[in-house]
Amino acid sequence: MVLDPAFSTSYPVAFLMGLFSSVHCIGMCGSIIGTLTLSLSAEIRARKSSLLPYVFNYNAGRILSYALAGALAGMIDLLILHSVGRIQGYRLLQIVSAVIMTGSGLYIAGWFPRFAYVEKAGLRLWKLIEPYGRKLIPVKNRWHAFLFGIVWGWLPCGLVYAALALAATAGSIPHSMLTMFFFGLGTLPAVMGIGIMTGSLVRLSRWRYFKQAAGLIMIALALFAALPWLNPMAYTAHSAIH
Repeated sequence: MVLDPAFSTSYPVAFLMGLFSSVHCIGMCGSIIGTLTLSLSAEIRARKSSLLPYVFNYNAGRILSYALAGALAGMIDLLILHSVGRIQGYRLLQIVSAVIMTGSGLYIAGWFPRFAYVEKAGLRLWKLIEPYGRKLIPVKNRWHAFLFGIVWGWLPCGLVYAALALAATAGSIPHSMLTMFFFGLGTLPAVMGIGIMTGSLVRLSRWRYFKQAAGLIMIALALFAALPWLNPMAYTAHSAIH
């Protein structure tokens, strides 16, 4: 059976990127979940069954922001393909995506801390958006939690930028949006789990060998992004762009 190249490459790769970037998510998103949780009433915080819908709504808003950012990546994709040609543009995007993903893998493994400087690219936009998030604190209802997630989904993050680089190779705006949606789904286990088993997740995220393994997997995913024909389910790069 022949599969759509977007499904056989960018979607599962994006999901795995989100899953293995959990090492970073626990540190960055954990503090945001903490802010959200502490802003809720003591009655809601006291019961996991009451707290989880707020955490879920926060993540739904965050993933929606990722999908919207994916749409922007898809527009950049179309502009580049229109400017330099479809074949050359697609190959250029693949290489750029693989380089950024490799950098994120080295960063997760602890071998390339300077990759964090990539996050400065979104600081100007973040300064414009962040005050709206502060206005939602304290979070009074689930709708506020959802809006809180939409705002904080734009928090500068090098690993999100790596996923956006992958999304730019998806071939269309809808595919780019879905790529970021799958990336967001991959981050869910860690971010949702922070409120349930914080201690275990934090200990795991600090384990050096776990971080190195996650980083190496990210580098392997970068290889699939640069050389999608290595994936037995995918088309060759030539057939993927026709």
